[in-house]
Amino acid sequence: MEELKIKLDELKNTFKTIEEIAKPENIENEIKELDKVMSSPDFWNDQQKAQEVSSKRNYLANKLEKLKNIKEKINYLEEYIELLELEPDEEAQKDLENEINSLETLINKFEVESLLSGEYDAKNAIVSVQAGSGGVEACDWAEMLLRMYLRWAEKNGYDVEIVDYQPDDVAGIKSATFIVKGPYAYGYLQGEQGVHRLVRISPFDSNKRRHTSFAAVSVIPEVGEDVKVEINEDDLRIDTFRASGAGGQHVNKTDSAVRITHIPTGIVVSCQSERSQIQNRSKAMQMLKAKLYQLELEKQKEKRKELEGEKKDISWGSQIRSYVFHPYQMVKDLRTGCETGNIQAVMDGDLDNFIETYLKYKASANPKN
Repeated sequence: MEELKIKLDELKNTFKTIEEIAKPENIENEIKELDKVMSSPDFWNDQQKAQEVSSKRNYLANKLEKLKNIKEKINYLEEYIELLELEPDEEAQKDLENEINSLETLINKFEVESLLSGEYDAKNAIVSVQAGSGGVEACDWAEMLLRMYLRWAEKNGYDVEIVDYQPDDVAGIKSATFIVKGPYAYGYLQGEQGVHRLVRISPFDSNKRRHTSFAAVSVIPEVGEDVKVEINEDDLRIDTFRASGAGGQHVNKTDSAVRITHIPTGIVVSCQSERSQIQNRSKAMQMLKAKLYQLELEKQKEKRKELEGEKKDISWGSQIRSYVFHPYQMVKDLRTGCETGNIQAVMDGDLDNFIETYLKYKASANPKN
């Protein structure tokens, strides 16, 4: 019993710190302000902005409810312990232990959410998966990663819009871009950017040899109209093509899909999710804007590191995670050391442990941020 009391006291202190950072009274005030905005007669005139506001309101209300539930559970467990001290019961003590473990899980999860305080963490995420060199092997691996992220989004209640899908001629995909929509999608997925490495016995090799494949994942926030990025039309090359997709999805009979190349930077974005060329061009321009803004932020970050005398990190093109299917089974994040032998669960979208460990790693590496 004494050990359970100590553990509950530790959890209570941890929650107190989280509560001081979260400031429930500030959340309540922000919800009231959003309610005023949402009560405006012309609130739904701008559908996209309205959805962003209502999503933020729902997220904050959910966060406040979680704080309330954790606090109530702590009070309940304190009373439970007092009762058991008066009337010891072995079966009830086991229930108490389970309840305290459940509370620990809730607090840990909420603690991770509190780490999402970056300027664009609350935004939607634009995610691109690109097959590396290696032909059909790499294309198949890229499609496996796409499926993994779509499963993760589904499990976590996010909506997904696939805006570009380029299938390989044999199997898998050359590339795909999708938008994960919902509060803090970018905050959670930001750590997935980088190169993902697969080691397995190739299903495409008749000699059953082991192959290593690579695919690159890019994650940027959907900045929308929040930032101003000047784009010179003369710097753009705009191509149209017929939309394509696996299983006949997104296939149009007209050249409605749009590909935009920003000539000075070489950035290429494509969109084929909308029915009209005008809509696809508009969405492609939004993605280009987000990528250019992200590029500028990266340049500023690198410049600061140079001025501070720090060694440069190569974020794009750096290997962040290995997925080994053979000769043993293991998925390991090379930055945090987080690993698991349950490969199938990871490929089915069970990424929360990797995501949460990365957020804690990032916070400890950048205590000022």
